[in-house]
Amino acid sequence: MRKAAFCPGHITGFFEICRSDKLLSTGSRGAGFCLTLGATSAVNTADSERQSIQVSINGRESVASVTKHSLRYLAEQERLRISVSTTLDLPVSQGFGMSAAGSLSASLALADILGKSRQKAFEAAHIAEVERGGGLGDISALHRGGVTVRKKAGLPPIGKVLRIDGEPEVVLCVVGRRMLTKSVLTNPAKARAINATGSRKVDELLKKPSIYRFMELSAQFTQESGLASRRILDVMSAASKLGMASMSMLGSSVFAVGDTTGLSRVLSDFGDTYVCRVDIRGPRLL
Repeated sequence: MRKAAFCPGHITGFFEICRSDKLLSTGSRGAGFCLTLGATSAVNTADSERQSIQVSINGRESVASVTKHSLRYLAEQERLRISVSTTLDLPVSQGFGMSAAGSLSASLALADILGKSRQKAFEAAHIAEVERGGGLGDISALHRGGVTVRKKAGLPPIGKVLRIDGEPEVVLCVVGRRMLTKSVLTNPAKARAINATGSRKVDELLKKPSIYRFMELSAQFTQESGLASRRILDVMSAASKLGMASMSMLGSSVFAVGDTTGLSRVLSDFGDTYVCRVDIRGPRLL
């Protein structure tokens, strides 16, 4: 059988790491945007003597450990040959949620083939992200869609995710080398710095939720967490005359809202740029 699905990308502006003994309760509090650029996965299955999973990304065979972990969770003991072809709209390891989008799009397609629920696909993708170190909050945010505030960590309905009104255009700019999420989340000093400021930012946004306040707090978090390079701070400064910008967590990249044409022109001097909108439709079968 063959099914295909699309999953939006996701950007986090600030967050707090929240660990738990239970995987579905593990995650992060934070806030971010779901994006109209993301991942499209076509999944094919066939009966087999043993279970096997093969994943190609943008036409090349890939280890894709997060996606494979998610699909094994869904397939359980089914003896199937599962092949996945995923197309990513944005670069990996740059804070655009491509690991989550690839995993969830494939999981939604396979869940449909197997007659399993949409929620089961989200569970599979969330658990895979947590166990493989791909991220903590992307799947929870994608569960809600739009501009989100992750008020309580974990996958909904355990986690609590609120939506802020708005569908602005977003300009993305890659300004440096890839940043491996796992290397940051497992670094004790960086984790302490993230949590020291991230929790306060969530609480402040909940008092007055708006896209403007989200962008303002994201820029503050970028400065206070110590995660940004000098180049990222320079890009944010260059964008400030045309809108508001901040670092994509976790990547060597910047996202900005405001004068889309002007921001695209200015940010293109620093790296590859992409223009999209906030996605409110959410992950979906095609």
